Amino acid sequence: MNAERLEEKLRLVRSNVKTYPDFPKQGILFRDIIPILKEPKAFAAVIDLFEDRLRKKSTQTELILGLDARGFLFGPALAQRLGIGFVPIRKKGKLPGKVYSMSYRLEYGEAEIELQTEAVQRGQKVVIIDDLLATGGTLGAACNLLKQAGAEIVECVVVVELKDLNGIKKLNCVPFYSLVQF
Repeated sequence: MNAERLEEKLRLVRSNVKTYPDFPKQGILFRDIIPILKEPKAFAAVIDLFEDRLRKKSTQTELILGLDARGFLFGPALAQRLGIGFVPIRKKGKLPGKVYSMSYRLEYGEAEIELQTEAVQRGQKVVIIDDLLATGGTLGAACNLLKQAGAEIVECVVVVELKDLNGIKKLNCVPFYSLVQF
């Protein structure tokens, strides 16, 4: 994709991220990706941009993993475009069978995510996708979960990155890419 087309698609994505001041509490600027889902051209632009990024990487991605729940919105479409599989990383208690599990801290408590043990092969090249990187707790836990499973994380990708919250630090130097930053 040429630079002009890339910028056009990024502008379309950015223009479809809606900001809600003081949600869910006073002082927070909530960045909502729902308008991207409502606008077919914006959704297609997200998938186009991620596909272009991953096809240009020298390492062949073998599997896309999406975080519960908004990673489920973009991950399957991207995986389908790339001709590879998609696997969900779920909140605790949502997956049957044996699972890898990872606890992590949130600003308001603790949470836990899980991955079925047979979902990822040791050494498999994977990309983790989510809608947003804020404080990095969930995405950082997903990276640790996949390392526990023996996967090779090619990159973590998100639609929106909230730069001021510095969530990238929790990724422990895993390659990271965001389409738009606020």
